Amino acid sequence: MKEKEKIALFIDADNAPAKKIDVILSELARYGVVNIGKAYGNWKSPCIQSWEEVLHEYAIQPIQQFDLTKGKNATDIALVIDVMDTLYTKDVDIICLVSSDCDFTPLVTRALADGKFVIGFGERKAPTPFVNSCSKFLFVDEVNSNSKVEPITGQKLKRDTKLITLIRQAIESVENDDGWAQLGTIGQHISNQASFDQRNYGYKKLSDLISAIDLFEMKQTHGSSTWVKDKRRAVDVSE
Repeated sequence: MKEKEKIALFIDADNAPAKKIDVILSELARYGVVNIGKAYGNWKSPCIQSWEEVLHEYAIQPIQQFDLTKGKNATDIALVIDVMDTLYTKDVDIICLVSSDCDFTPLVTRALADGKFVIGFGERKAPTPFVNSCSKFLFVDEVNSNSKVEPITGQKLKRDTKLITLIRQAIESVENDDGWAQLGTIGQHISNQASFDQRNYGYKKLSDLISAIDLFEMKQTHGSSTWVKDKRRAVDVSE
């Protein structure tokens, strides 16, 4: 990405934990600068008082939306309208949605169709369609610099067929004639096709995650470049 991408941040205060805002903003700082920051909710409700306490500190604009009809979430509609307005009228590179609500999945696909990079933040309960639709999605339960999350064990990772297939397909797509693929290229290929982040599995680096699975060989060249090979490929070559 080019330097200082412009980020528009939209927070569904009804479905996101305010205590994670510092983690969210710290992560976004890796991508660029937040030029637009808005949080949506009925600010008369005590349920989102924790958000009200941090909005001014982080220069996030509160958008009031009354619960006009019981059982209908007017907050979601207001957020969607503002995102669409931003797509049409503002010069932004990245759309960030903070929510655990599946209702935003069509909005994500629309932003992607407009060429935007979409980052999602939510709790582990966030529905799979919403998670998978984003360019990148991070579970705020795991992304927290103040506490250490226990990594998922290698045995359990091996049983995650979706994860294993994702890694194997990435290696196959970028490997050289000997079956070795550069780790950085693997990570780039994965990010181009899935909302993947190794921290969602409890690992700080992709190399740590792949090493824990123990289905792949790893080596370093010139003390810096890391290479990965599918162990099944090694058997095929030897035969």
